[in-house]
Amino acid sequence: MPEETEPPDQGRQHRVFIALWPEAAVRDQLVRVARRLPGGGRMVPPGHLHLTLAFPGNVPTDRVDCLVAGLDRLRTRPIPLVLDRVGHFSGARVAWIGPSRVPAALQRLAGAAHQLCADCDIEIEGRRFVPHVTLRRGATVPAARHFHPVPVRWCTNSVALIESGDNGRPGPYRVVARVGRFAR
Repeated sequence: MPEETEPPDQGRQHRVFIALWPEAAVRDQLVRVARRLPGGGRMVPPGHLHLTLAFPGNVPTDRVDCLVAGLDRLRTRPIPLVLDRVGHFSGARVAWIGPSRVPAALQRLAGAAHQLCADCDIEIEGRRFVPHVTLRRGATVPAARHFHPVPVRWCTNSVALIESGDNGRPGPYRVVARVGRFAR
């Protein structure tokens, strides 16, 4: 069963996403890369660093309950990641770090997270999965051109359902439920 950290309130909208959730040592490495990253913008707070697997967005409480109940389906062996490439999404104006080689296990896990959403009657955008950790928001210059980060090695199986903000509005993150453990 997934570890529930806080039950959601009934009768509200919840802005949620399913993500790989890094342990403190990986967060520290990501912060070091973010501090050196060119391109301006605001650093993402360390407690908000994650790798999104699926973004259901604003959903009612019964859908959150369904995601919590099904989160155990996303339990996985540790997936070794090497975050060694930076990029920039110009529309969202974010700079990010991600793997230059995407492990098949990570692709399968993202597919399973999307399937869990579908099984909970949640429609999500059909965007191509680009695994990344957002490091800066409001970034104005593509960071990838001249910056080569020290690779961040991350071996994880900690999958979390996160709520962002309150009543469907963005804001501080709260772990709703989590499966897996931080791998060493």
